[in-house]
Amino acid sequence: MGVFFVLMFNEVVCHMYFRNSWKMYTSHEDIGYDFEDDPKDKKTLKPHPNIDGGWAWMMVLSSFFVHILIMGSQMALGVLNVEWLEEFHQSRGLTAWVSSLSMGVTLIVGPFIGLFINTCGCRRTAIIGGLLNSLGWVLSAYAANVHYLFITFGVAAGFGSGMAYLPAVVMVGRYFQKRRALAQGLSTTGTGFGTFLMTVLLKYLCAEYGWRNAMFIQGAVSLNLCVCGALMRPLSPGLDGEDPGGKEPHVLRAHSTESVGSSGQMGGAEEKGGGPGTEDAVGDAAAQACPEKAALGKNMCALRVLKAVSQLTVRVRRGFRDWYSGYFGAASLFTNRMFVAFIFWALFAYSSFVIPFIHLPEIVNLYNLSEQNDVFPLTSIIAIVHIFGKVILGVVADLPCISVWNVFLMANFTLVLSIFILPLMHTYAGLAVICALIGFSSGYFSLMPVVTEDLVGIEHLANAYGIIICANGISALLGPPFAGWIYDITQKYDFSFYICGLLYMVGILFLLVQPCIQIIEQSRKKYMDGATV
Repeated sequence: MGVFFVLMFNEVVCHMYFRNSWKMYTSHEDIGYDFEDDPKDKKTLKPHPNIDGGWAWMMVLSSFFVHILIMGSQMALGVLNVEWLEEFHQSRGLTAWVSSLSMGVTLIVGPFIGLFINTCGCRRTAIIGGLLNSLGWVLSAYAANVHYLFITFGVAAGFGSGMAYLPAVVMVGRYFQKRRALAQGLSTTGTGFGTFLMTVLLKYLCAEYGWRNAMFIQGAVSLNLCVCGALMRPLSPGLDGEDPGGKEPHVLRAHSTESVGSSGQMGGAEEKGGGPGTEDAVGDAAAQACPEKAALGKNMCALRVLKAVSQLTVRVRRGFRDWYSGYFGAASLFTNRMFVAFIFWALFAYSSFVIPFIHLPEIVNLYNLSEQNDVFPLTSIIAIVHIFGKVILGVVADLPCISVWNVFLMANFTLVLSIFILPLMHTYAGLAVICALIGFSSGYFSLMPVVTEDLVGIEHLANAYGIIICANGISALLGPPFAGWIYDITQKYDFSFYICGLLYMVGILFLLVQPCIQIIEQSRKKYMDGATV
């Protein structure tokens, strides 16, 4: 009788589990909610109390520190680049590949990190990324040559950075609707703060302890990415305070082993009411209950394993399905022509922003401006003005009378103009002015998630932004080594900036193709309507 009850109990619990498994899945993870394709679930974003307030500002804070630790550190790699040139005595082009790999891999892995987010959620993805990034920094401290740094720093630390960076951007987009541009602007100011702080920190650590110990310490600092990831709390659909996933433990406790009496029935009224002469029966029942409890415990363990495997399978299948349909399905992002043009812009644009950070310390040495630059580094000027640029451009773009797209284009034109002018400046004051222009105009990076969302919609933001930063990563990967290679041939950085500026102009032209086509079509339609009348 007891064995029969155990089998019936397991069957009932399994039935209840499979009936409620989808509800449990969506209540505990952000994947089932953030990437939900059901229009009914999308509507729950608007009344959520944390949208545009509450925990949303903790998302901004978390993303802010992620930008400090990842993008700020990468923008300060010019300090380590000088150390690597002195240590390994390799060409500038080859040595620049270390920094480029780190920046490039961080961004190139964006589409694949989208799969991790769809499967594991933003929180787990960011925490794992923080651990991997820290491991890359620590292993790089033991580098024997530049090629060793390609693997440990370029690939390992870069991949970890990508796993922490994309969730930080996506979660801010999930938590904000009305003030999304401002929120992204505030969070991405961490890049400017980080560039300034990390430049000073790495200079101090390299001077006091050497570059190897500096990288070891930086690896310990990077563990704070795990803390930032832990703050990425998923939005819960249980707005009425009801947790669908929390019902099952109560069901299990109601059918606990203590409630199973000596006869295998629920409740213990009969046992309590027993008089003299029932002690032997109670003893026999207790002896019989022991193997039943053991069998029940084994069945419960098997049920937990089955539950975990089933839940994991559902996550992986659903995450891969959403990821695949976003890139290659009928609703593929690549069918959006404006988004494709945006991808081509990203392919050409990012190198023009990265090259000054990598090669400015070397340019300062060539122009004999080291003393002035030590007082206030040019990269720090870019970083500080970059902070104000992101906030100001974010506030302006949120104004109802101004188009985000127009602000984005104007900032791009200003940046490419600054890139062309920079090689003409040979004094510290002139370089400082141009660096300030580069820092302010590059504040448009805070608008990239907003522009991407306007092109593809909130439901495709993770996949779409992953593609954009992947294109940026290819640009960042090839730009600095190309500039170093041009210098090795010409012994000047001038041609590097001119060529990168021209490539940037090509990218901007891609952004203008679709609007020009629309203007021409509208003009032609008006002309045809007038001719018909």
